Amino acid sequence: MPDERFTGWGWPGLGLAGSLAITAAAPDLFGGSSRSWWFSLHIPGGHSAALAVFYAGMAALCVAWLGLGRRLRGRSAPKTSRLVLVGALWSVPLVLGPPLFSHDVYSYMAQGEILHLGLNPYHVGPHVLAGTGHAHLLAGVSPFWRTTTSPYGPLFLGLASLIAAAVGSHLVAGVLLMRVLELVGVALLAVYVPRLARALGTDPARATWLAVISPLVLLELIAAGHNDALMIGLLVAGVTLAMERRPLLGIAVCAAAATVKLPAAAAIAFIAVAWARSEWAGGGRERPAGAARALALSAVVTAGVVAAVGVGTGLGLTWVTSGVLSTPGKVHLAITPVTALGWSVGSLLHLLGAGASTRGIESALGVVALVLTGVLGLVLLRRARYVNLVPALGVLLLVSVFAGPATWPWYLTWGLALIACSAVAQRSWALPLAIVVSVFVVKPNGILALPLHTAPIVLGAYAVAVGAVWLGRRGRPGRGDSRSPGSLRRMPAAERPALINS
Repeated sequence: MPDERFTGWGWPGLGLAGSLAITAAAPDLFGGSSRSWWFSLHIPGGHSAALAVFYAGMAALCVAWLGLGRRLRGRSAPKTSRLVLVGALWSVPLVLGPPLFSHDVYSYMAQGEILHLGLNPYHVGPHVLAGTGHAHLLAGVSPFWRTTTSPYGPLFLGLASLIAAAVGSHLVAGVLLMRVLELVGVALLAVYVPRLARALGTDPARATWLAVISPLVLLELIAAGHNDALMIGLLVAGVTLAMERRPLLGIAVCAAAATVKLPAAAAIAFIAVAWARSEWAGGGRERPAGAARALALSAVVTAGVVAAVGVGTGLGLTWVTSGVLSTPGKVHLAITPVTALGWSVGSLLHLLGAGASTRGIESALGVVALVLTGVLGLVLLRRARYVNLVPALGVLLLVSVFAGPATWPWYLTWGLALIACSAVAQRSWALPLAIVVSVFVVKPNGILALPLHTAPIVLGAYAVAVGAVWLGRRGRPGRGDSRSPGSLRRMPAAERPALINS
């Protein structure tokens, strides 16, 4: 009985203790003299003690999350609603604490202020605020990004502009309101991830555990205040609506997600093609006309949403620039496979006496990775059906992160929110481990914990991970999962969910 009580209430309590410890130590770790927070506990022992408390809190949160995951395999597994409640409980201290693992939220506020002042964030960077009486806001932006134009969509910048108008010079209030936007995204995940799992015939509780209350979401989205939360919340909502046979509404929501961050646009194409194929499969002489109508309506709705957002924010189509895609490539991270491979090959050639440019090798590999990602996207799109839309889109988003110019941990949430609803991911032991490891690769001040010279070690770790997953899948005896889309297709037609019949 004591053990049952611990597993019933101990894991939520341990996770709450962890998030409280993280928040208590955070004010001493998150920034320098240009940033302050509304509270500071000043843990005895200085910076080293605060750092120890912080990482102890992260460890406690991760252990509690893994413990809840183990409970999902038992007879007394918690319901989805209770998991969401636990996640909300863990989130409260993180919402009230300072931004961690990134200073991007200050860039969001600066770009919102630029728009509020009547300037175009796609034409000028935060440095223009130096002469406008907003030096305090500029001081919060990382010097590396002060001259960089915005890579975000007009819907997000419009919302950021409203926040800038509301908070004025109050930096802390601005951060907290920015977090409200991200909480809207997480709330959308909490609503639509279980619905998407049910539509696919998989476990909604386990999907919620993986995609909604994981340390990756709590720390890298909520605590950091990243706008990826809003994008993926809208993305999952749109995909779910499409899987529930409301493709036009789903496309409209995904178009809105793309005006937060552009990667969500991939969902529009997948939904449109899956819808067109379902019309074609309907039979009769009107098959071509039905498919063409689906594609045409998809294009019209997408254009309508994008135009409405452009007019509403006053930004029009000025956001469709190379800067939206090129900004992530300005950083060189050891955890980015292309960068790690380019640096390792360049260093090896230097040791061998060859005069090769590491950056040149990295750029060439980046082009190759981009082309291969595009080819993969076309192959998956060509095969898109309702029955495989979710895993195919999730895989493409994950591949685009690992093959892209910057593999920040929070980017992984793009594909994981969808992959978590698949039966294969829910059976995986490697996925929870990868989620836990990913939250430790960035320091609380936003600096990557792995310097560039660790690139060969990172490559080795990636190789081991890929090998372990491949061997695990190869060694697992073939067995059908009655909740997987593949097995649902083999069920009698009368027993299938509506979306499978397409």
